[in-house]
Amino acid sequence: MKPQRWTAVAAAAAAFFGLTLTAGAAPASAQEAAPAYVALGDSYSSGVGAGDYDPDSGDCKRSANAYPQLWSAANAPSSFDFVACSGATTDDVLSGQLDALSDATGVVSISIGGNDVGFADTMTTCALNGEAACLERVAEARAYVTDTLPARLDGVYDAIKAKAPSAKVVVLGYPRFYQLEGSCNAGLSEASRAAINSAADDLSTVTQDRATSHGFSYGDLRPAFTGHEICSSDWWLHSVSVPDVGQSYHPTEEGQSGGYYTVMEGLV
Repeated sequence: MKPQRWTAVAAAAAAFFGLTLTAGAAPASAQEAAPAYVALGDSYSSGVGAGDYDPDSGDCKRSANAYPQLWSAANAPSSFDFVACSGATTDDVLSGQLDALSDATGVVSISIGGNDVGFADTMTTCALNGEAACLERVAEARAYVTDTLPARLDGVYDAIKAKAPSAKVVVLGYPRFYQLEGSCNAGLSEASRAAINSAADDLSTVTQDRATSHGFSYGDLRPAFTGHEICSSDWWLHSVSVPDVGQSYHPTEEGQSGGYYTVMEGLV
């Protein structure tokens, strides 16, 4: 790969989690209002990669095509607080986003954990330092998912339950990033891509375990994105994106509508 392309990959990875059509949905005016809805989480919930960002959201990059916006438009909640923010960690949710919750909150959605695990650094390592370094860094990320992340997720989920005790809480995961069959000019070896997918599987397993243990619904995005990964014939994820490197490795508008929104709608 050319040096400038490696630079783009690294810059994209540094913004990695930093996370449209509603065809068939009944018009909001034709439906009874849904309960008050609050959308928490990281860039996969704010809609990085889906375009049409609210200028007032600044670096949080909240998209009009993000699944929380789509769900709100289709279900007409009595109120809608969209506080998900690019780059958010579990600490960020605890220190600010939870202020949007109250006893009156009826629906909560959240994707969180990717930034805690350090996938940005992992992708940078994989892009710049070759297969051996990539596999080592992925192993470190997987160890964090197993050993440290569960307690961090518990802290967030406990706080959500305390702040919004009557809410229906939907925890959304992350897709696998790569289709492995056949050749793919994605800048990483097949072994590296397989390792990254395995780390995503670990993250899904741990997140589902902790979410369901709190009585929350878990939305597994892996089935929805099967056949739409990077290197498939119909990508719902950005690979390296130039000049807007910040959207790299994030769902496209189709990924938000066909993947995240569809899963969310099926759980509420």
